[in-house]
Amino acid sequence: MRIVFMGTPEFAVPSLEALLRSQDQVVGVVTQPDRPRGRGQTLTPSPIKVVCQREKIPILQPTKMKDPAFLDALRAWQPDVITVTAFGRILPPVILDMPAKGCLNVHGSLLPKYRGAAPIQWAIMRGETKTGITTIMMDAGMDTGDILLQESLRIVPGETAGALSVRLAEIGGRLLVETIAFLRHGTLPAQPQDHAQATMAPLLKKEDELVHWEGKALDIANQIRGMTPSPGVYTYAGHERWTLSRALVAEGSAKSQAPGFVLQADKTGILVQTGEGLLAITELQPANSRTMSAAQYLAGHRLPDGLVLGGGPEGRTEG
Repeated sequence: MRIVFMGTPEFAVPSLEALLRSQDQVVGVVTQPDRPRGRGQTLTPSPIKVVCQREKIPILQPTKMKDPAFLDALRAWQPDVITVTAFGRILPPVILDMPAKGCLNVHGSLLPKYRGAAPIQWAIMRGETKTGITTIMMDAGMDTGDILLQESLRIVPGETAGALSVRLAEIGGRLLVETIAFLRHGTLPAQPQDHAQATMAPLLKKEDELVHWEGKALDIANQIRGMTPSPGVYTYAGHERWTLSRALVAEGSAKSQAPGFVLQADKTGILVQTGEGLLAITELQPANSRTMSAAQYLAGHRLPDGLVLGGGPEGRTEG
């Protein structure tokens, strides 16, 4: 079959590479336009575009999905099926109706749970112990199409969204090829989603990145895991901004201390009082520096007595 692939980030790469190894033909790829990145804001191609350049695959990078020139170019590829993995744009009906065999999507959750742009991050932040990959036949809704194939995966204790994403992406590539094989032979299983069981995984916002120490230690630990390596979770220690990349729920409790109060700081970690329980920060990245262990940070920095971590650079201490 003639396949058009749509995808953008690193998560989509195993899906494209699996298609390139399959018996079907990838006739073209659609990815998002190059974006400025890094301190120098250098215009950078997406990971999917890098693969296309290496494999000499025709590529389109529309700024608008309904642009007539883009739609004409897409039609010219004459796709039998369009496959989508983490493309990052909503497909209008004119595209959904274009291929004779429909549009398939690889989604990083066990639908109908965690519909939306950030399913992997939200699954971890909400303390799930299991997730997976679902392939669906796309419709006009947000991840609401019929379920085709699904495979579950156990979330390893302490696993970050970055590490889980790598494992899920490989499953996604394999499941996509299997789905297309069923489609080719006309034996594709399809099951409507139970919309009453749906939960959402919306795009992460800036306010999701801030630690609220009034919360539970377990919830904060999951927040850090779910947003590592990107976009990252931060707090302030005095005037210095810390990005937190690893933390553990610690045993014990403290009395009469404000949430965010630093109880102890040594080579085992930076122990912080939360609204419920204790959290040990074991890895962090100070502003304008590299990621380091708490022990490495403390070797060059002394935390003031009575320090209370918080949401602003004004700094707080309690005697």
